Amino acid sequence: MKYRTIGTDPATRREVSVLALGAMLFGSRADEKTSFAVLDRYVEAGGTFIDTSDNYAYWEDGGQGGQSEELLGRWRRSRGIGGEVVIATKLGARPLAPGTGYADNAEGLSAKVIRESAERSRERLGVDKLDLLYAHIEDHGVPLQETVEGFAGLVAEGTVGLLGVSNHATWRVERARALAAAAGLPGYEVLQYAHSHLRPRTDVPEPLFPDGSLGHAGPDLLSYLRAEPGLTLVAYSPLLKGAYTHPERLPADFDHPGTASRLKVLAEVAKETGASVNQVVLAWQIGGDLPIVPLAGVSSVAQLEENLAAVDLELTPEQRARLDGVH
Repeated sequence: MKYRTIGTDPATRREVSVLALGAMLFGSRADEKTSFAVLDRYVEAGGTFIDTSDNYAYWEDGGQGGQSEELLGRWRRSRGIGGEVVIATKLGARPLAPGTGYADNAEGLSAKVIRESAERSRERLGVDKLDLLYAHIEDHGVPLQETVEGFAGLVAEGTVGLLGVSNHATWRVERARALAAAAGLPGYEVLQYAHSHLRPRTDVPEPLFPDGSLGHAGPDLLSYLRAEPGLTLVAYSPLLKGAYTHPERLPADFDHPGTASRLKVLAEVAKETGASVNQVVLAWQIGGDLPIVPLAGVSSVAQLEENLAAVDLELTPEQRARLDGVH
């Protein structure tokens, strides 16, 4: 396994594996036996960065979520897992009542919600401190100042380490970070957005979420990441939910001429390296010039093994140039 540092403050920064494991469906669609087997193998291979959220996976049973955090808590206790594994979670998009969703009834990002939801996440995970806590989706009904101060308060009291943000417009990320800096408070240091080698259409941009949140790491966000070397991008859906091996799963916003060109280059590099296309995508993210940690979810140990092999896949400068240069 290889590792990179996230965060800049010596008091809160962490070293994590360059491949993160998504636990979204653990405890719901993925049963406990399968989930534990994947988690055990991931840690055995040196993996130290696991991602979840307080609303995972409410859509599976029409509830409010929490299954993933609860399963991770049971796994931690049964295996004696401590601070050597960084578990990131998110708040803000948990439905307030069963049968509702984040688009029409989300918990939001008020100071009260931040404190109470973080406490419940700590209870479900069985930890005294959340290693990394994200603002999951935008909340246009709460002043950014309140959200910034709410998160910073948890860091100050020692119940949260690093702060992150997901699915927000780039200007709102910068505004929140500027407010934190001006007040001498900790701000967002980890960004979690959808990112892969294939790119969605940009001529008719549409929000990823019904509430207007922006999920894809587009040119603005990547430019921001390049200009702020202290930030890290955790890239969710790097393998597009299996679409590289099952093209029929590609969302409609990837239906444009650039997709065919990118798939062609990926196939060529995969053939040259003897790796799978999925492994080339992950290796391209891991070894690029931007600080990107791919966050891949799996439903079996076999899928995890394929992803783990990408960590040691070294692409040549020429192969990277071809992958980066295709439009």
